[in-house]
Amino acid sequence: MRLLGSAIIFLSTLSSFSQTITQKIEKAYSIFENDGQLKYGFSSLTVLNAQTAEVLFSRNGNVGLAPASTLKIVTSATAFHLLKPDFVWETTLGFSGTIKSDGILNGNLILTGGGDPTLGSWRYESSKSDVLIKKWVNAVLNSGIKKITGRIIADDSLFGTQTLPLGWIWQDIGNYYGAGSNSLTWQENQVELTFKPGLKVGDITTFQKLTSELAGLKIVNEVKTGSPGSGDNVYAFSSPYSDIIYLRGTYGIDLKKQIAISVPDPALEIGRLLQSALEKAGIIFSEAAISFRQMEIEKQLFQAPDKIIATHTSPDLSRVIYWFNQKSINLYGEHLIKTMAWKNGKKISPENGTELVRKFWNTKLGIDMEAINIIDGSGLSPGNRITTLSMVKILQSAKQETWFKDYLDSFPVYNNMKMKSGSINGVLAYAGYQTSSSGIPMVFAFTINNYSGSTSSVRQKMYNVLQQLK
Repeated sequence: MRLLGSAIIFLSTLSSFSQTITQKIEKAYSIFENDGQLKYGFSSLTVLNAQTAEVLFSRNGNVGLAPASTLKIVTSATAFHLLKPDFVWETTLGFSGTIKSDGILNGNLILTGGGDPTLGSWRYESSKSDVLIKKWVNAVLNSGIKKITGRIIADDSLFGTQTLPLGWIWQDIGNYYGAGSNSLTWQENQVELTFKPGLKVGDITTFQKLTSELAGLKIVNEVKTGSPGSGDNVYAFSSPYSDIIYLRGTYGIDLKKQIAISVPDPALEIGRLLQSALEKAGIIFSEAAISFRQMEIEKQLFQAPDKIIATHTSPDLSRVIYWFNQKSINLYGEHLIKTMAWKNGKKISPENGTELVRKFWNTKLGIDMEAINIIDGSGLSPGNRITTLSMVKILQSAKQETWFKDYLDSFPVYNNMKMKSGSINGVLAYAGYQTSSSGIPMVFAFTINNYSGSTSSVRQKMYNVLQQLK
């Protein structure tokens, strides 16, 4: 009886704490939703008790809103479930044909992409571009090859030619954060540019250099010098596989930073880089590097490698998801949804990947598929719609999984809270985990669409509401 009484007292105390938190959130949210910055906007906040799944507060929780990059927490959790934390991608280097006694390869070198989003990335020691190029050059030298009658083929066939999800906008796709997913992604499919501002505001800037050659690519610079303090307002306009990039916008007169843009054809870029490195090592080629995609266009016959001479294994999924959420890398999200489609026997496409995500949570948690109406894995598309109630259910369920620590570690810290942020035009969102001072563990999702005024101002007002969870 004494134990039963203690349990009743504990539950009663917990309930009273929950009521207090709910009251605090209700008061703060009421002020927030009546703020002038939300006059023409719409907002939703849902908070659950992470232990009991009790809804502590929900306003507009069943309304689908554009989530921006908070969608990444859904993609991440799905990937942990379907691919597992130790999943890795593989990239192979091999050759077709035969090597004669004099070291002449009558055939082609073939670099086969396996969908690795980290290939050549500076974030992982084993995947850095110089490490991989050296590894591949040594593999060719050790195989005894001295001359190649064919060429390097960058096999980018696995993911097909659709590198971008439907719904990404023209203003985004030429920039680093709008880089498309290729099965032979290289250096996160981005390159950096160096600018020099003009002598006065309004002058055309001078485009000075690229961090990579990007052979055959023409860059047209129309960027003007911006006023002091105006910062980086440079946008690159290009499309997948194009050979021309237009740079437009302004670059602050007092700015000193590099601008990152997306690479239209990363597979061809990696093929050319590898050929250049091999030529420096004394290997002779008869023809220039080519991608599988180009071979298909030209109706050339492709022969798969007869022998593999090097295999590169990516960092495991848990490390990839860490950077995916910490730095909000859109490219990783699109690789993940394609990979999940592939590994679950579906045709590889963004559409099949997002459909798989929706069906998975419908089966696992009973979430209506229309409550997760998404068209990409990163949240960059303004056409995505998801409810905050769906998001918190997924967050709460993740706490029960063996991989939860890796998942939680991937969340950045904002406002001294473990939460993922999201921001696109007119959208600001946060979702994550917080334990109150009274010990109540909570999950929350907070999204606003079509706010007016400054982002920094509305962000602080959202923080003021979220402070009530502490």
